[in-house]
Amino acid sequence: MLRKKLTDISNKDVIIAPSLLAADFTNLKSEIEKTQKAGVDVLHIDVMDGHFVPNISMGVPVLQSIRPITDQIFDVHLMISHPLKYISSFVEAGADHITFHIESEDKAEQVIEKIKKHSITVGISLKPGTEPEILLPYFDKIDMVLIMTVEPGFGGQSFMSDMMSKVKFLREKITKTGRNVHIEVDGGIDQKNVGALVKSGANVVVAGTSVFKYCDGLEKAVLTLKKNANS
Repeated sequence: MLRKKLTDISNKDVIIAPSLLAADFTNLKSEIEKTQKAGVDVLHIDVMDGHFVPNISMGVPVLQSIRPITDQIFDVHLMISHPLKYISSFVEAGADHITFHIESEDKAEQVIEKIKKHSITVGISLKPGTEPEILLPYFDKIDMVLIMTVEPGFGGQSFMSDMMSKVKFLREKITKTGRNVHIEVDGGIDQKNVGALVKSGANVVVAGTSVFKYCDGLEKAVLTLKKNANS
């Protein structure tokens, strides 16, 4: 079955992208099936190398093992120092989209070019301390911007509300281009703050703890996030 691409979705549509980092890894297949039942089209997969950020997470073997389970879009976030080395491996494992950090040690133009050669979509991410203006030269080359609303590296952190000004700034700039570039936000997002983020201009919402650890269950978590995002 041909999988949907991020470019098939309008940047005016709100997407809830559960972060697998917060899932129960002893029951990963079951967790993914729950997201499917909840109507989730995009799964967010955080990859950390222990160098670019102070943590190590899942990698290529995990992607390979879960790719046969679902046709959901795999939104792979590379929090690694040298994304160029690993792009091909993640695409072969089943990535549908790859986001890398502008702060990584590889040249952004080269990373974008290599990702595009694999015919998948590409995004660039910003750490909280990086100014959004740095992304302006890349709007004609990318499909998504990811604004970190916590310092990358660990799940369950508190949301940094001052990042909403970045979201608003980038949404205004993207709208002027007329391109279908998505704005994704990631970090400390829950049912209480999702509405303000979407109002600021975000349309792809990464949520980990507030989905997989929600008191009323995963389906209710996704439903409430969607409702509050569109209210």
